[in-house]
Amino acid sequence: MATLSIIILVALFAATLIPAFDLGLGALAAAFLIGLAADVAADDVTGFFPADFFVLIVGVTALFAVAHLNGTLDWLLDLLLRLVRGRLVLIVLVPFVIGAVLTAVGTLPAAATAIVSPIALGFAARYRISPLIAAVLGVTGIISGLLSPLAVYGVTARELSEKQGIALPGSAPVSFLLGGLVTGLLVCAALLAAGTRTGAIPPGRISAPPASAAPDGSAPAPSAAPDGSAPEPSGAPSGGTATLVSTAPAGTRERRGARVLTIGCLLAVVVLSVAFDMNVGYLGLTAALILQLALRLPSGEIVSRIPWNVVLLIGGLLTYVGLMQHLGAFKQISDFLRVDGSPLLSLLVLCYIAGVTSFAASSIAVFVTTMPLLPPLVADGVSPVGGVLALALASVMVDINPLGITGGLILGAAEPAARPRLFRNLLIYGLISIPVAPFLTWLAFGWW
Repeated sequence: MATLSIIILVALFAATLIPAFDLGLGALAAAFLIGLAADVAADDVTGFFPADFFVLIVGVTALFAVAHLNGTLDWLLDLLLRLVRGRLVLIVLVPFVIGAVLTAVGTLPAAATAIVSPIALGFAARYRISPLIAAVLGVTGIISGLLSPLAVYGVTARELSEKQGIALPGSAPVSFLLGGLVTGLLVCAALLAAGTRTGAIPPGRISAPPASAAPDGSAPAPSAAPDGSAPEPSGAPSGGTATLVSTAPAGTRERRGARVLTIGCLLAVVVLSVAFDMNVGYLGLTAALILQLALRLPSGEIVSRIPWNVVLLIGGLLTYVGLMQHLGAFKQISDFLRVDGSPLLSLLVLCYIAGVTSFAASSIAVFVTTMPLLPPLVADGVSPVGGVLALALASVMVDINPLGITGGLILGAAEPAARPRLFRNLLIYGLISIPVAPFLTWLAFGWW
């Protein structure tokens, strides 16, 4: 049954070539049918549905829908545009920096992705930057800070090493942080080089819009730079984005009050999720409700902006992946990749096991379950710091794909017209990262 579930997963992705096929519905139906064949009760199959993901993406996208409706999100994007003096290359780095700072101070990756994705995809929609480049840069920033002494991976790496009897030097926390940052910066540099060369990141500057908002409460669109390199504003048909229609009060004082309240709610969500480890999905839902009532926004406008098709897509896929894990499909893949060899070669295989399994499963769970395989390699001569770094980064570098919460949040933040292409691009990027990322992390840190 594990083998059959792998074959059907491949068939599901192949079926996406059929224009009328819905992958989310197909995954749910496949989970039900495989469950019947494997004698797994329907209630147990339903238990694999990621309820936490549902709350997370609905809550966060509802909050940012409110911020979009009252013009606050566009106002924030314009403010960031002025801070970087309109340079598009610097604009795409803003989500990278925000993501790195958030995770470095302890924000959970999913919460950081929920905060960064709307910013990154907002820039992409307004200035015709590649959504894939913008999204990958934001998530790469999140990955860069994951191994800081305060971050979940940094803390987990030290605790697991101690439990497994792996002796880490006193400089290990700094080495973990630097390893993650260097990796993220190298990926960032490669993306910027590729983006500027291919035109995915337009050259030149965008002139920042004036500080005052448009009469309807929305922020005015940016004007073109003198060199003519600037893209069209976000309402342009060629950009594929919807024109913002603000429902905020028309008066200047009312608009300012709406922005202050919205920014206060956004900051409260960030602070409460980071400092008190509160659920960012429920925080987003609560903040969205408070703003909707306070600003008298139509609830239908907010609910309609929640990407229900993305919820169905990722919820269906994760349900099927949960059933695959229950049947032992990923263990079968890991066993297939295991070979005998030198300690360094064994570390490479372990990195591939982590990477392949993390593609469709929880990265932190994969990291935790593969760490017990590391002590024998350390005893045979593998560097303890290098081994932990290689294994941790191999687990997270394949996260940028549409099969998990990270991909779902990215798709939810994208413009509806851009989602099908972005899904395919994220899937291709994720599939390419499986053979490439574990090898590069092993090559960079295996010799440490």
